[in-house]
Amino acid sequence: MSDDRPAAGVRRAVDKVVTAIHTVEGEGFPVRRPFARAELSEVDPFLMLDEMGPKDWPPGEAILTGDHPHRGFETVTYLLQGQVAHRDSQDHHGLLGPGDVQWMTAGAGVVHSEKPGEAFKRAGGVLHGFQLWVNLPARDKMIAPRYQDTPAARIPEVSADGGRARARVIAGQALGQGAVIDTRIPITFLHLTLEPGATWRSALPPDQNALVYVFGGELRADAAGMAVGDGQLAVMGPGDLVELSAAPDATGTAQALLLSGRPIREAIAWHGPFVMNTREELIQAFRDYQSGRMGQIAGA
Repeated sequence: MSDDRPAAGVRRAVDKVVTAIHTVEGEGFPVRRPFARAELSEVDPFLMLDEMGPKDWPPGEAILTGDHPHRGFETVTYLLQGQVAHRDSQDHHGLLGPGDVQWMTAGAGVVHSEKPGEAFKRAGGVLHGFQLWVNLPARDKMIAPRYQDTPAARIPEVSADGGRARARVIAGQALGQGAVIDTRIPITFLHLTLEPGATWRSALPPDQNALVYVFGGELRADAAGMAVGDGQLAVMGPGDLVELSAAPDATGTAQALLLSGRPIREAIAWHGPFVMNTREELIQAFRDYQSGRMGQIAGA
C-alpha cells in the first residue's frame, strides 16, 4: 500500500502508562493483562485485553479453556502462533491458525469452548495471541450471536515510512485501507510492526478513546518521546492523530496493538462471563445460563 501519511493534526499525548499484570485464565494458561475494571472509563468501549502467552507447550500438555458462557459483549481472538479450536452452542466451530481472527458477538448468549487444536496439542509448540473483550451498547446486548471468522489471508495490510512501518488492519481503517470485519460500534484494531528508526502516523477520530499495547520491543508514543515497553499499555489523551516511533538503535522490531473505539458511556453490571447494564439483567443472565436457555455444546 501507499506510504502516504495523514495531514498534520493534533497528536495524542500519553496520559498514562500501565504495566500488564501476569495471571492465569481458563484451565491455567498464562496471560498478561494490561487493564482491569478500575480503568474502564479510560478504555471504554473495551473491557479486557489478554495476551495469551507466548508459551512454549511440550507435546500433549497445551491447555486453554473448556465450556463457558458469554452474554452482552463481544470477544475478539487474534492468533499469532499456534492453533485454537472453537466450538459453541450455536453449532459453530472452527480452527484458528497464525494471523487468523475470530470476532464473536455473544449478544443474547452463547456457550463456547476454546481449546488447542488437536494437531498442535499432540506436537506442542508456541501458543501466542490475544483476546479482546468489547462491550455492546444496551440496544445490542440481546441481539442474536454472530461470528466473523477471518483467515489471515483476508486481513488487509498497509505500510508507511518506506515500508519500515506496517499494520494489519483487523478493524476500522488505516491509511485509507478499510478492514473486512464489521463492528457494531466504530472501532480501530491495528497490529503494528515497526523496524528500528521507523515511524507510524495515522489519523484516529477525536471522539474515540485510544490505547497502544506494546508486546515486543519499545516505542516512543508521542511528541514528548514517552517510552512504552514490552508488556505496557499507553492510554492516549485527546487528539485526532497517533504517532509512534521505534528508536534507530533498537536491536529488533517493535510490535504493538493500536486500539480505539467510541465510548459507550453506559452503566456496567459485570460478573464473570456476563456484562450487562443492570444487576437485574445480570441475575437474569445467570438464570438463563443455569436453566439451559443459552444451549449447550453438542457432545458436551
